[in-house]
Amino acid sequence: MIESYTRWIIRWRYSVVLATLAITFAATYGGQFLSFSNDYRMFFGNDNPQLLAFEKMQKTFNKNDNILFVVTPKSGKVFTRETLTVIKDITEEAWQIPYSTRVDSITNHQHTAAVGDDLLVDDLVVDPNALSDSQLLKIQSIAINEPMLVHRLISPDSKFAGVNAIVQLPGKALDEVPTTVAFARELKHRMLEKYPDVEIRLVGMAVMNNAFPETSQDDFTHLYPLALGFILLTLLILLRGLSGTIATFIMIIFSIMTAMGLAGWSGILLSPPVMSAPIMILTMAIADAVHLLVTMRHELASGKNKNDAMVESMRVNFRPILVTSITTILGFLSLNFSDAPPFHDLGNIASIGVAAAFLLSITFLPAIVSILPASGRHEVAGRGMMTSFGEFVIRRQKLLLYGNLFVIALLASFVPLNELNDQFVNYFDETIEFRRDSDYAAENLTGVYYIDYALGTEESGGISEPEYLANVAKFSQYLRTIPQVIHVQTISDTFKRLNKNMHGDDPTWQRLPEERELAAQFLLLYEMSLPYGLDLNNQIDIDKSATKITVTLKTLSSNEVIAFDETSKQWLKENMPEIKPYSSGPTIMFAHLGKRNINSMLTGTTIALICISAVLIFFLGSLKYGFISLLPNLTPALAAFGIWGFTVGQVGIGLSVVTGMTLGIVVDDTVHFLSKYLRARREKGLNAEDAVRYAFRSVGLALLVTSLVLIVGFMIIAQSHFELNAGMGLLTSVVIFLALVIDLTFLPALLMRLSRN
Repeated sequence: MIESYTRWIIRWRYSVVLATLAITFAATYGGQFLSFSNDYRMFFGNDNPQLLAFEKMQKTFNKNDNILFVVTPKSGKVFTRETLTVIKDITEEAWQIPYSTRVDSITNHQHTAAVGDDLLVDDLVVDPNALSDSQLLKIQSIAINEPMLVHRLISPDSKFAGVNAIVQLPGKALDEVPTTVAFARELKHRMLEKYPDVEIRLVGMAVMNNAFPETSQDDFTHLYPLALGFILLTLLILLRGLSGTIATFIMIIFSIMTAMGLAGWSGILLSPPVMSAPIMILTMAIADAVHLLVTMRHELASGKNKNDAMVESMRVNFRPILVTSITTILGFLSLNFSDAPPFHDLGNIASIGVAAAFLLSITFLPAIVSILPASGRHEVAGRGMMTSFGEFVIRRQKLLLYGNLFVIALLASFVPLNELNDQFVNYFDETIEFRRDSDYAAENLTGVYYIDYALGTEESGGISEPEYLANVAKFSQYLRTIPQVIHVQTISDTFKRLNKNMHGDDPTWQRLPEERELAAQFLLLYEMSLPYGLDLNNQIDIDKSATKITVTLKTLSSNEVIAFDETSKQWLKENMPEIKPYSSGPTIMFAHLGKRNINSMLTGTTIALICISAVLIFFLGSLKYGFISLLPNLTPALAAFGIWGFTVGQVGIGLSVVTGMTLGIVVDDTVHFLSKYLRARREKGLNAEDAVRYAFRSVGLALLVTSLVLIVGFMIIAQSHFELNAGMGLLTSVVIFLALVIDLTFLPALLMRLSRN
């Protein structure tokens, strides 16, 4: 049947090539609809509880996506006329940033003071150039002692300052974030040209959002050419000719074009994980072509003509290629169980690419090879080496069997050393400007991690209740005693300051008002005095029934963030049982994502394992060999995580998808080796040792080459500046390498041992 099909393809080769071109370019046309996602919320599904809490928080209080300008005067002194002029200038210009709704700095901080019986509310710095030395010292004293400013917009040593612009992005257009960040960068460059005696860095959630597509584009520019160059070189060395190399290269490019084009038709948005899909498709598509072409070259060397050689190659390889494509697709489809939608997209695009590669390898590849001139009749390079290695395995089968079992068991014992941990700022390596600037800001001015706590009263105007304010102040003070906390923004500090102001700035009145009506009056008077854009909507809801406390943290691991949040909520439950708090923020969202993803991927991997096992049992026609095949398919990931445990020890969201994804990939080697082994046993009547020799001679080199291509392909992904991709690529490379070793040493020894029973 396969022989007749292949001869039909060869007969209508020109029509097949033209049809392939038409279908490929029709699919590729959808690529025009591809665009980059630039919202960190893309990592969270619509039913993610942390995302739902975050959206609830943003509906109750103003959004707080921000761009923070970190200003560092080269003189080391913020409170000089020159530096304050820079900060005031940036503050005024930052209002022009698209979608900006609020700008805070030490210069426009709304300082309150008593003037007789009146409350004066004005900018802390009105005209920097008019300030005397004594006034500068007074302003410095006010700023570094103001809880609203210190560790947030001014460092305690007065060497670093910040200008924080809040942006409320409508979320209706994909160019909102790039436009906003581009304006901020242009403002930064203008300020640097105007004031060369300062350094300015940009951090904040809006800047992080923009770093996602920038990182993807950088990977596209640097990694894709590297991967394509490597593939071309490998094919030239292995196939010793241009015809097979050109045919395979075109097939690979068509597979990628089809997958990305169909992704565009389906409305998938590009993200850093998705941008690794083309390299995955590239490295896996080559496996189909290599198996077909290596066997074809073997048949050519034995004296067959080109067409007959291709027919025989298709007869021998069609079923193994079909099965390995199905299992690889099942492995990638398991990513749909991930809690992060970008990994759904990665799995789906890679699955489409693998399916396209299979279809092209059994249609386009035989057709184009029959058109191109034959490259020669000599064997592919390295076949003799694999034959010799097969003899070594047969001689040392007992040592290899038990040695592999011992090493696998030893490495598996290190798996518990892995700890689930993520730091979302560290998703970007230090070559990315956002990462460097964020580390700088966290070290010198303020943290980029924050958690919001909403404390409700369920009563309109209830925040003015003295007992409630006392509880808020108590909770705020508790937070400030925790070493990981950098800054706490709380409305209780504002009430204390207003109470002092309304009592003639007497320091002894720096405490909360004791009457609800008095507190409400102070708040009303203060709000009426605030300029546009600097109101208290970022801390108080509309009907004044709830307040928001924002806690800025040091850079913590996901486990530390979760522990901090749970401890804080437990404190609230024990000390303020009448208040129903909830917490939110990107820090909380990313901290929970890794754990949720591992739990969901356990389900996905289990389902993929069951499906792949069923496919193998059906294909191999044996329950016995189906279960034997599971051992070399499951142990590589187990051993790889053991190696990761004692070398790295940190497992994040990127690594949580590796087992499910690689399960389908590593099956390829097992299927091809077992299929050749069983063909020798069933069709040729060979004993176990001779069947192993046949398998090594016929498919050993192809397994080596395809595995090395996969390893290098994923190692190229490991060079990504996006840590999720880099870690995933590195660990996947380790898994595939271990799978190659196990399939070429442990599996043959196991087959020969079991054949004696």
